[in-house]
Amino acid sequence: MTITRDEHGRAHFGRLEGALQLLILVNLIAFSLETLPGLTPAWEHGLWVVETVSVIIFTVEYAVRVAMSRPRSGYAWSFMGVIDLVSILPYYLGAAFDLRSMRAFRLMRVFRIFKLARYSAAMRRYHLAFQYAKEELVLFGAAALIVLYLAAVGIYYFENEAQPTVYASVFHSLWWAVVTLTTVGYGDAVPLTLGGRIFTGFVLVAGLGIVAVPTGLLAAALSKAREHEKELEKAEKRLRDSGPGH
Repeated sequence: MTITRDEHGRAHFGRLEGALQLLILVNLIAFSLETLPGLTPAWEHGLWVVETVSVIIFTVEYAVRVAMSRPRSGYAWSFMGVIDLVSILPYYLGAAFDLRSMRAFRLMRVFRIFKLARYSAAMRRYHLAFQYAKEELVLFGAAALIVLYLAAVGIYYFENEAQPTVYASVFHSLWWAVVTLTTVGYGDAVPLTLGGRIFTGFVLVAGLGIVAVPTGLLAAALSKAREHEKELEKAEKRLRDSGPGH
């Protein structure tokens, strides 16, 4: 069986993807090293070199993807296009402005971790699963926000008089509602009244459903995404088998 030009291309593309994944991981390690106190000038220069070389490569990658996309604005405004732009933007902004007082812009470099989603089969499967379960997750998210608000209102009316500083308002009570519905329970806001404790029990039961429902939705969507990938693999195999050189 001969190896076709398409198979050669896929092999080269696979090696390129592997190199880009490694570069992203090196960037994340370098970013973490930059936070160490007392770095020597040699280390600082080395990390700067890593950042500069990486930005050049990522910029070329971004420019090529924009040039090859049709329409060109389609990729630029896509999720991965925005991630690619945001991951290199701090470097160019830092060359023109002093970003030391604008830590949020410097932290935008961390967005490079999302670039791994493009090269990881598992991340692509998760993305596909989210696409399948998007409507259900949005509906469930809206319902969860309603339950969160009702929990904050309920605990406020039960506990405000007993603990006016802890549950000073509905907005203060939202923290308790979040940690209770997610079953974390830090213990920094605990109901003292009988009514508050009974109400907390109902909220905890509702919290179990809030954790379990999206897990089930994603599990079903991941199974569907895997089946879709298998169908694509079978279709590609049939095309290769029916093509020239076989």
